[in-house]
Amino acid sequence: VLSANPPRCGLASTIRPTAHPSGYPVPDAGWLLERTGRELAGLLRSSNTLEASIGMAAFNALLEVDEAICTEINAREVILEHGAGQRVAIVGHFPFVKQVRQAAAECWVLELHPRPGDLPAVRATDVLPQADVVALTGTSLINHTFDDLIGLCRPDAFVALLGGSAPLSPVLFDRGIDAISGTRVVDVPVVLRAVGQGATFRQIAGKRLLTMMRET
Repeated sequence: VLSANPPRCGLASTIRPTAHPSGYPVPDAGWLLERTGRELAGLLRSSNTLEASIGMAAFNALLEVDEAICTEINAREVILEHGAGQRVAIVGHFPFVKQVRQAAAECWVLELHPRPGDLPAVRATDVLPQADVVALTGTSLINHTFDDLIGLCRPDAFVALLGGSAPLSPVLFDRGIDAISGTRVVDVPVVLRAVGQGATFRQIAGKRLLTMMRET
């Protein structure tokens, strides 16, 4: 939460390092509120994914979202609409994977921690160039894989960036993204209470699911 009137809040996935480096996971923990919002957002550049997660949340809190160019539709509907009968690649195992597998001609799911039926994330170089529709997780901005992943997508593919971490910014359209399905916090106390009690993204009330589409 950033001190403002009214207070501003942003969400992001918490990505812990895969290894346990020496030192503290967040070196300045306990003193982060002494920093400005811009300084916190700058943590998004950190190679420490836990710090970068904090930076992503701060970035989303600072972001001025133009709701006039957004629709209140979630990512599942976007992917199902564009992916029906198509070859779909989903980076990240989202809750709607089962529905997409039923609707798509072919559906690949790439995951760092694959579940049954998923492919390991390292298969992205083989899979993404084949896909007509690509759904990229917003956490790719946190773990700094976004540039590599978007570079593997065909120029004619429909590419969506989605999830609680995805920033609702039209700047991403210049990077090859066609749709952004993200989140805007509308009730800060409710969101803080849920997050403070260990809620998962789907358990968090006080948020709106919005989608921003690139004009064609």
